[in-house]
Amino acid sequence: MPPKLDLPPGEVAPLAPAEFEQIRQLAYRTFGLDLKQGKEELVSARLRRLARSGGHRSFREYYRSIVEDHTGTSLLAMIDALATNHTSFLREPDHFDFLRQQVLPGLLARDTIRVWSAACSSGEEVWTLAMVLNEACGSRRVLIHASDISNKALAFAQGGSYPRERCQGIPPQWLSRYFKSEKPPSTNYSVSPALRAQAAFRRLNLVQSYSWPQPFPVIFCRNVMIYFDRDTQEKVVRQMTEYLEPGGYLFVGHAESLTRVEHNLEYVKPAVYRKPGGRSRWNKSL
Repeated sequence: MPPKLDLPPGEVAPLAPAEFEQIRQLAYRTFGLDLKQGKEELVSARLRRLARSGGHRSFREYYRSIVEDHTGTSLLAMIDALATNHTSFLREPDHFDFLRQQVLPGLLARDTIRVWSAACSSGEEVWTLAMVLNEACGSRRVLIHASDISNKALAFAQGGSYPRERCQGIPPQWLSRYFKSEKPPSTNYSVSPALRAQAAFRRLNLVQSYSWPQPFPVIFCRNVMIYFDRDTQEKVVRQMTEYLEPGGYLFVGHAESLTRVEHNLEYVKPAVYRKPGGRSRWNKSL
């Protein structure tokens, strides 16, 4: 039995090494997050509020409450707290240049162009993809499938409302065409209804089994695999490859590389990979 805690009301005891290991293993098992040694302060800071709000006096009690919550609600709250949701509009812009110049011309025979934004975070990548596709694909139907493990991030992305300072990198003509300025006293820009209609959001855990009705010609999965170890990276890439069309492209973050990961994709350029093959029954109008 753990010693009785002598703490002021509402306080949580410091995170002990054994407690960190429990949480680290839980995060790895459930969503592939590899919390290495040295992340103790981060874990303590991000989970202390949840532990306190649940009336727990220690992280051991908090951990037990998660594993005993069969609804999964406590686990999802932990995931939301630990997941890093940092992104921006037109992040790593050469990806969008390559998409526009090298990939989209080969898709213009389709009536509908579908792209998957995996680990979409707070949505900037989703709306950037939508704008790029609208500019390049004319009257063709555009559909961005967006997924993330974090309910909090998905809710923000679906809300489509961003402070003006986060929109500074958007070209002025795109800002006027695809956003509207919210009424005072708000200083936010909102994604236009037409653009919103082109995005479908879904909660999805990349390290668990999932399915899509058909594969995609383009998948963006950027700046998430850096948080996985090699085995998890291979699992994620392998399953993602199943939902990539022959000849389709996978974009990863520039801080990532598949060099040490076993996969069946062809290297195209830094952070861009292609699934071998050409046209298939999926490459017709979808």
